[in-house]
Amino acid sequence: MEIQSVGVVGAGQMGNGIAQVCAMAGLSVVLTDVSSKALEKAQATIANSLARLVKKGQLSDPDAVLSRIVFSNEMADLAAVDIAIEAATERLEIKIDILRQLSALVRPEAIIASNTSSISLTVLAAQVSQPQRAIGMHFMNPVPVMQLVEIIRALQTDDATHAATVALAERLGKTPVSVNDAPGFVSNRVLMPMINEAVFCLYEGIATPEAIDTVMKLGMNHPIGPLALADLIGLDTCLAIMDVLYHEFRDSKYRACPLLVQKVAAGHLGRKSGQGFYRYDQ
Repeated sequence: MEIQSVGVVGAGQMGNGIAQVCAMAGLSVVLTDVSSKALEKAQATIANSLARLVKKGQLSDPDAVLSRIVFSNEMADLAAVDIAIEAATERLEIKIDILRQLSALVRPEAIIASNTSSISLTVLAAQVSQPQRAIGMHFMNPVPVMQLVEIIRALQTDDATHAATVALAERLGKTPVSVNDAPGFVSNRVLMPMINEAVFCLYEGIATPEAIDTVMKLGMNHPIGPLALADLIGLDTCLAIMDVLYHEFRDSKYRACPLLVQKVAAGHLGRKSGQGFYRYDQ
């Protein structure tokens, strides 16, 4: 199956990034969200991103890219797409609701993918009528910049679905890496405990955020420190992933740091809220 049209559910930072890279690859895209405000913000974000690429000499016709994206409040507009990618908040009940709607809406041969960063694909696949057509496409943030797409096979995923999804990632100019279904997969199974431990270092007064991030950047050659990275990802997303790991493994090493829990409770979610472990000018 060659994918020519893509539907994306959720116009947040991940959804609008996925829509952008798909449109840049020449695919027809429908980006849906229940919030008109989110869709307006997504359109502005994509336009700004494309304008930056023009300035860098990496894109010549941003209008052509934007013309390939339909912004819609109606999930029914996804009925004819070849693949529908769910990119909603990292909460199981929300994802299940969306996947069930997609299952009843899209064509039987269409692929249903989730951009989940930690939730079991086998559980999600069980919510659709043809679970062999379900798969994970875990894009990295920011999507237009990051090279990796983690392709997660549910227990039910068939070979044809996997092959078509890998081919799509390659068409987008990404590097697909296939992994089997497990809590946090590979990326967040490794990354989130590191971020959580950095938060514990701050919580216990071992060092300042700047010092912790500098140690990891200069000592471990990381391009960005773990606390700054947490702010970029979103502290609510980090907490949600840690909670999934803790629940699935029942191992105390995945217990979220109390400071991370407090930050989320206070609404200090990182860049998207203007404050996390650092403050950001709006």
